[in-house]
Amino acid sequence: MNKKLLLNIGLAVLMVLSSYVAVAYKPTQKLAEQGPKVDLNQLIPDNFAGWQRMPDSGAVIINPQQEQVLQQIYTQTLSRTYMSAQGEYIMLSIAYGDEQSDSNQVHIPEVCYPAQGFQLVSGGKDVVATKHGDIRVKRLFTKLGNRPEPLTYWTTVGEKVVSGGYETKMTQLEYGLAGLVADGLIFRVSTINPDTAEAYSLQNRFINDLLSSLPAKDRHRLAGI
Repeated sequence: MNKKLLLNIGLAVLMVLSSYVAVAYKPTQKLAEQGPKVDLNQLIPDNFAGWQRMPDSGAVIINPQQEQVLQQIYTQTLSRTYMSAQGEYIMLSIAYGDEQSDSNQVHIPEVCYPAQGFQLVSGGKDVVATKHGDIRVKRLFTKLGNRPEPLTYWTTVGEKVVSGGYETKMTQLEYGLAGLVADGLIFRVSTINPDTAEAYSLQNRFINDLLSSLPAKDRHRLAGI
């Protein structure tokens, strides 16, 4: 039996188990209601470590044609462009939902970028090292016509960074068994640059600078570190 078949069987079993837990335990308490309310505009500073927020951000997080669906998934979205002291640009997008369930899950770039006409050229898993801890991320190199856009992103369920459908489901189950409906977010940074190595290095620097500028509780909320 090959690995792909085993994975599919495992996911099917997990989905059945998830449905059983949802019916049997019916978690009703939102994790988001147990602490201070998330406010992305207050959480993310306009200026930090030489980075300055630019007006009229050109960052796009989602397909406007899906606005009705997105309003059901996300409680808040934030989309900004920052410029460094050296004149480098980074686009930052964060989408937060106070309920992460089978019907309300963040849209990953592998889905929403092609929906906007982008081509997924390459991608893979990676780690962004920070002095506060490592963050498991996904890297994608995308193109829209002559526009090359390498990006780095991660997703969270509750207070944990998750990677892939299996880990997402297991984390949802863990919170569900504790009687909690987890919240979650997707954090994405991107640049317009055909040189992926240069782009990812700049994105790593931006992530480090941003997280180091935040209080520990906000750093944990954003990246689980």
